Amino acid sequence: MVASAGTEGGARAPGARGAPGRGREVTRLEVPRGLQVLTVPGLHGSGPAHWQSRWEALYPDWQRIEQHDWGRPSLPLWSERVSEGVSRALRVASRGAVLVAHSFGCLAALRQAALDPVGIAGALLVAPADPDKFGVGALLPAWRLPFPTVLVASTNDPWMSQRTAFSWGTLWGSELIDAGALGHINADSNLADWTIGQGLLATLLQRIDSEGRILAMGDGSDTWEASAEVSPTSPYI
Repeated sequence: MVASAGTEGGARAPGARGAPGRGREVTRLEVPRGLQVLTVPGLHGSGPAHWQSRWEALYPDWQRIEQHDWGRPSLPLWSERVSEGVSRALRVASRGAVLVAHSFGCLAALRQAALDPVGIAGALLVAPADPDKFGVGALLPAWRLPFPTVLVASTNDPWMSQRTAFSWGTLWGSELIDAGALGHINADSNLADWTIGQGLLATLLQRIDSEGRILAMGDGSDTWEASAEVSPTSPYI
């Protein structure tokens, strides 16, 4: 089912349910015991005006997955950093990591989930990058993920249509959220602290807490590297 995430614009998908408007405050997020939140930014990282950075300021216990080269979209390297972050999280959070990913960061999180989902308790996937743009569709899971996920896509994302994003999300078993007309749901979307997104994450955390399980499965690896050329001034963040 597709749900609507507020009143920012765009047609509501069939079967959409209501959600709080942009300006409505949400209760401060409480991360259940045993879980660690990891933010996974996209290309060029998330600047200070990006909702990921603002969330990190609000919740200093959260950790960011840092990349060696934010301008190089190498899926193996990026997913390896996600793996390292999840491993670190498991040292302090027995129930694993909750990934809060954006754009190419979503693909890195998903690639790691395909390789080895151990320690990933759930994921909020916001405006995923188009796998076909980077030639990585075959390296992403084409099955229902063994942990809860929420995929958020806008009606006017210039980098991937909502229809395509939702098609992928259906394969992964994600809850699909129609964000309205918010572009790439990044700093240019002027979301400030994006209280609606915090509400979606709160719902995901509650679901993880109620399920209360850790995953244990995995498969092989590869040496693929993206050949896409990305300008250092690209707004693809």
